[in-house]
Amino acid sequence: MRFSRTWDGWRVPARSLRRAWRAWRALYRRWPRRRILLLIALALVAALLLPVAGIGIALRLEAGGTPAPQARTRGQDAAWLGHAWVDGSKGPADLAGLPQLVRGGMRDLYVHAGPLNDDGTLPASRYPRAGELLDATHRVLPGVRVQAWLGDLVEPEEHGLHLDDPAVRRRITDSAAQVLDAGFAGVHLDLEPVHSGDAGYLALLGQVHTLTAARGALLSVATPQLDPLPALHTVAGVLAGHPKWWSQDYFGQVARRVDQVAVMSYDTAMPLPSLYTGYVAQQTALALEATPDPVELLMGLPAYDAEEMGHHGSAETVPAAIRGVRLALGRHAPTRAAFGVAVYADFTATPADWASYRQDWCGVE
Repeated sequence: MRFSRTWDGWRVPARSLRRAWRAWRALYRRWPRRRILLLIALALVAALLLPVAGIGIALRLEAGGTPAPQARTRGQDAAWLGHAWVDGSKGPADLAGLPQLVRGGMRDLYVHAGPLNDDGTLPASRYPRAGELLDATHRVLPGVRVQAWLGDLVEPEEHGLHLDDPAVRRRITDSAAQVLDAGFAGVHLDLEPVHSGDAGYLALLGQVHTLTAARGALLSVATPQLDPLPALHTVAGVLAGHPKWWSQDYFGQVARRVDQVAVMSYDTAMPLPSLYTGYVAQQTALALEATPDPVELLMGLPAYDAEEMGHHGSAETVPAAIRGVRLALGRHAPTRAAFGVAVYADFTATPADWASYRQDWCGVE
């Protein structure tokens, strides 16, 4: 009897192979073409779902375990505060209650003093009551730094700032000097969306950091998330026109040009708290690896509720984010001092969000 080649240690008769082939041909002829196409479609769907399932399993594994006891606040935390604090909407009672609102481990407050105009300029009329806030903060929150949060949209994905234009970069630098003259302790830039590899953004950071360093002030930036898979930002850019993530290398280049980095670790589309916890743990680990000491690294906490494609409020919660941060910090940098979390934001945070920050992260009531 003739045999075919050996498969997995078994010898299969050639006659059996011919019978199997004839059976498949007969089945193909009997089945409607539509059913064959359906089987092919199901096979393709399965091929797509298997990697997704693998990612889900990996994130659940990241979310497992018990956070280390020392993975708590270092007293280097921050919060984003809305424009109402500098436009006159907040009164003396609000200013008096600010210490109670942000108690815990706060070191920095990012107060919205923008937005920048699309040419990089900043009218002083955007923050008419900043002096009152700064005076009150120095009085009731000694040691807390109030930074001017300056933001705008960025070309080419959005109509806004042309960071490749030296004149625009110069005007943004002048705007940074302007808010420092007003008494702010630093500049917090939130320019979106900056694509991974953007050279104009790096040049801007170099210019502004030269200014802030000479003035004894801080330069802080809000950043996108890091590639959870290699080169994923490139894939997202091709498929969706929006390269949501930065490469770890580019993130590191940015971190080396500033004093403080706040990762916007939310709007992840994660559908479950456990997956979101695992994702934040992964992001924290990647950011820790790319951020040199003593640059301060902060991970954002989603203190807002929304139900949309990119953000599921039932999954992206402050407790879930804090758990992910603590797991990664305990595993990868348990003794790092230049680390914290940043609460986004005072105008959406609930009492439960603030309570979670204090209890789960600061370890106080």
